Amino acid sequence: MSARAAGLGVGLVFGVTLSWSGLASPEVIRDALLFKDSYLFLLFGSAVLVAAVGLALMRRAERRALLVDAQITCEPERPARRHLTGAAIFGLGWGIADACPGPIAVQVGQGIAWGLATFTGVVIGVYLFVRREEPETEPATDVPTARRARGRGTPAPSTR
Repeated sequence: MSARAAGLGVGLVFGVTLSWSGLASPEVIRDALLFKDSYLFLLFGSAVLVAAVGLALMRRAERRALLVDAQITCEPERPARRHLTGAAIFGLGWGIADACPGPIAVQVGQGIAWGLATFTGVVIGVYLFVRREEPETEPATDVPTARRARGRGTPAPSTR
């Protein structure tokens, strides 16, 4: 199975899970942000528990990626200003839109009209991020292909 097909399958399962759990509903998100309902926080807590168990198992295993033949590394990183800034921007957008990127994609997939306006905002935000003149903050590879293709120089070396 190709990596794209596997990624599509994981994305579909994730989208169906978000839709089935009600997390694509702005009412569910709004009630959680206003502390009217604990459903969202309990779901997040269970996700953190599953992730913790998965990371513990991964550390004991050979640490190979499932979809590509690559070594998995997990280096701890101290929180930096960029993490706090990103968290604040994400939280602000989440509070205003009553949705984060996963549920927005589910809303668009379900044909919910207000999801298109929020999705447009996400696309504009990603576009503005990509167009900025600063080097990549965490490149996935040593030389990102998008920056190299635009001829904007080489990225700053990784500080890891």
